[in-house]
Amino acid sequence: MNLRLLAMAAAAIWISTGTPAAGQQAPGAPKKGGGFSRPAPPPDDNTGFEAIFDGKTLNNWDGDTTFWRVEDGAIVGESTPEKPVKQNTFLIWRGGATRDFELKLEFRINSTNSGIQYRSATLPEVGKWVMKGYQADIDFGNNYTGQVYEERGRGFLALRGQFARIAEGGKPKLVGSLGDGETLKAHIKTGDWNHFHLIARGTTIIQVLNGQVMSAVVDDDPQGRAAEGLLGMQMHVGPPMKVEFRNLLLRRL
Repeated sequence: MNLRLLAMAAAAIWISTGTPAAGQQAPGAPKKGGGFSRPAPPPDDNTGFEAIFDGKTLNNWDGDTTFWRVEDGAIVGESTPEKPVKQNTFLIWRGGATRDFELKLEFRINSTNSGIQYRSATLPEVGKWVMKGYQADIDFGNNYTGQVYEERGRGFLALRGQFARIAEGGKPKLVGSLGDGETLKAHIKTGDWNHFHLIARGTTIIQVLNGQVMSAVVDDDPQGRAAEGLLGMQMHVGPPMKVEFRNLLLRRL
């Protein structure tokens, strides 16, 4: 891998989250041979972020209201035995495109599978609210939560605990480890609110969950990658489910 890109990705993980990438020394930790590294950065804040959900309405959001509504300050997607999801359906943000950005939000899920689409496109020939593209994966069993997935595309790009790179025309290759995927699962709150922080800068994507870097990918495939696109929330086919999103904050970079 291009060492400059690796250094940039590692720095992005370190600077954006305060968490060192695999193989990096933690800020403030003793150096070999004595002395200390630079102090840890201050906690992240929301400077420069804008709310993209008003907590009351679905203004600027587009989806099937059979499933999507607002309740108690959160976007709610819910299916029932009487109203099943027959095809993955999405609530799409119509306030603009996501290119280089940071997104913060909280989510809670009680069954099945969901996800956060970004730099994505719609497929009107397949369905009115169908999307393809990058996805921060979420599922109730936490088998996939935290990984980088590509809906209706290349599939698994970086599993939980992986820092991967995709070369031109190639498949994801492991660059380094962010931790054991099963061990990282301990950071996820089952059936409770979790905080996602997504960072996309150029070809580098970093996904942080509850303060822990879960996955990262450098997408150097010019044919497969997307530089910009739409943001959306997923409801997955399967048994009845309920997924909630709140406190959605976006910063354009």
